[in-house]
Parts: sequence; C-alpha cells; structure tokens
Amino acid sequence: MEDQEHERVTGEVSVVRSEERLDVGTVEREAGKVRIRKDVETVPYDEVVSYLAEVADVERVGPDPDDSGEVETLPDGTLSIPVIEEQLVVEKRLVVVERVLVRKRQETREQRVTTELQRERVTVEADAAVEDRVQRPPD
Repeated sequence: MEDQEHERVTGEVSVVRSEERLDVGTVEREAGKVRIRKDVETVPYDEVVSYLAEVADVERVGPDPDDSGEVETLPDGTLSIPVIEEQLVVEKRLVVVERVLVRKRQETREQRVTTELQRERVTVEADAAVEDRVQRPPD
C-alpha cells in the first residue's frame, strides 16, 4: 500500500527488470590416453677400423773395432744388441762379430670389426580422440 501511495505522490512507477546471465566454467575430464613404449632393436655393425702396431725392423751391421759387447741404446732410440760368437785363436777369447740394430716404427693396419649393436626405439601411441593433440618429433 505504501508503494501505491508513493506512486500517487511522485507520479513515478518503478519496475524491476531481470535477465538471465550465463556463467561458463571448465571441468577437467579424461579425453583419451597417450602410451609410450620402448623397444630394443639390434642393428648390424660392420666397419674396418685402423689401429697402430709396433713392428721391429732388423738390420745386421759389422762391429766397430772397439765395440764393448754391451746392449746399447742409440740417440735415435734404436736398440743395438751385439751378437757374440767364439773365434778360434791361439788363445780363446770372445770377439764381437756382429751388432744387431732393432728399430721400432709404427704402421697403420686395418682390421674388420663385426658385431651387433642395440639401440632403443620409442613408440608413441594415442587414442583417436587425442591424436591431433600429440606432436611427434621426426624419426
């Protein structure tokens, strides 16, 4: 009644207006699954590899008149090994008759190595519902 009296006195009418509002939110749900599987595969390995090996070159030379008869190492790293034999003379004595020089050198050789190596492969699978959401690197 008071509202009607208020309306008569002021000459105004008030109306309440309502409207619907939409409240939008999100809820997490499982859309699909992505599975990762790791397999081990065996691949053949066949390659020729180089390696260094020491080789002895032997040279025979005559002795110096004052040869000591001892094993010597020459300035270039060569090992000098005397070879001694008996020589018949009026008296018996040892005489150096030859010195053997042994030099080491390196030469490159090749040998085939054949084996099998294992490596892992990763496979990624996804349900059809999420397939377009899975990015895979190139193989």
